[in-house]
Amino acid sequence: MELATLQSKIVNIRGQKVILDFDLAMLYEVETKVLNQAVKRNIKRFPVDFMFRLTIEEWESMRSQIVTAYQNKRNIIVTPFAFTEQGVAMLSGVLNSEVALNVNIAIMRTFVMIRRYALEHKEFNAKLMEIETKYDKKFSDIYEALNYLINKDDKEIAQKERKQIVTKKDRISIAKILKLTA
Repeated sequence: MELATLQSKIVNIRGQKVILDFDLAMLYEVETKVLNQAVKRNIKRFPVDFMFRLTIEEWESMRSQIVTAYQNKRNIIVTPFAFTEQGVAMLSGVLNSEVALNVNIAIMRTFVMIRRYALEHKEFNAKLMEIETKYDKKFSDIYEALNYLINKDDKEIAQKERKQIVTKKDRISIAKILKLTA
C-alpha cells in the first residue's frame, strides 16, 4: 500500500484525523454498503470517538472538494461515516479478509508516521509561524525588491532610493533557522 495514497485519504474533520467510509471501502476492496453493514452489525465496537457520521453541512463542504467518479453514485442524503484511528483499528476485527488485515496494518503505520512527523516538526513549525508573523512587513519589501530586479532595465531607480529589506540581525536569525532545518 502506497504511503501517499493512504495519506491522501486521511482528512481532518472536527479537529480529528479520519478516513471516510467510502475511502476505507475502496482500500479494503469491498462496497461501501458492505463495510457499513458490517459496522452496523457490530455498532457497540464503534463509540463516537471511534466513528461518527458527518453532518449534512460537513458532507456538502467535502463533496465540493472530492472529485471522484464513484461518489456520483452515493445517495447524497445519507452522509458518510468518519473513522478515527481507533475506529480503523476496530474494523480489523469486523472485516475478516487478508486484504482488510494488510490495509489496516498500512493505515495504522500511516497514522503513526503522521503523528511522529507532527511531533518532530512542532518546533520548526512554531518558529516558522513566528517568523511569518514577525517579518510580514518585510515580505512585501522582498516582493518589491524582486520586482525591481525583474524590471530594473525598465525603471531607473537610484541605488540609494532602494530600501534595506534585511538587517544584520535579521540575517543572523535567518541563518540560525536554516541551520535548524539542515
